Amino acid sequence: MNKIRDVFNNKKAFIPFISVGDPDIKTSENIIYALEEAGCDLIELGIPFSDPTAEGPVIMRASERALLNKITSDDVFELVKKVRKTCQIPLAIMTYANVIYSYGIEEFAKKAHEVKIDALILADVPFEEKDEFEKIFLSYDIYLISMIAPTSKDRVEMIAKNAKGFLYCVSSLGVTGVRNDFSDNLESLIKTVKKVNPDLPCAIGFGISSSKQARRFKKISDGVIIGSAIVKIIEKYGRNSSTEVKKFAINIKNSISNLYLY
Repeated sequence: MNKIRDVFNNKKAFIPFISVGDPDIKTSENIIYALEEAGCDLIELGIPFSDPTAEGPVIMRASERALLNKITSDDVFELVKKVRKTCQIPLAIMTYANVIYSYGIEEFAKKAHEVKIDALILADVPFEEKDEFEKIFLSYDIYLISMIAPTSKDRVEMIAKNAKGFLYCVSSLGVTGVRNDFSDNLESLIKTVKKVNPDLPCAIGFGISSSKQARRFKKISDGVIIGSAIVKIIEKYGRNSSTEVKKFAINIKNSISNLYLY
């Protein structure tokens, strides 16, 4: 059974992202355990890709390091299969269309289902082109998560009406990366979504890096997504990063759960 519906159940969700295989597959495994222990609600697992157009320099470097380790989609599936023996947290794969095409859409969906992946995020597939992926993945009980950006004004209602699982709300224009400037119309964007589809959770991502920012965005959304800030910790501490990632995750989770202490 798909676990996405539990992610936002009576709570604000914290969704971290990691690039699998950076700095190595064993460290990625340890970080997944650490994030679950920290109380995270869903983990995005990035499959490295040679041309990650939506990513800023931090995640691009992580993807490059993972590719140097020759990390493949099958490596990610094997990792998920391993952690699923003890780890029950919902998991999503984030990658790009060419990764799925090269593997085969049906075969990728089948493998993802076998290891109990709950959702797929394709950063380079616009809503209007998602059907060839979504029909197949939904048949395997995997949600294709739609993304909405500040430039999506004329398409908000259409996307909100048809989105499944949750809506990934992009906080600002451009690529991922730690930042301080965010779109001013996020709140109105989410209000529009809720008018069209009141039961659709909205999580805000791209650029969030601190407890202060997380507290700000949890007020207008159902959860926050953090990638680059976590990947920067992994880049700094390497194979010893799981403890530091866990500390960061606990702080963020507490901040959006009204348990912020420091």
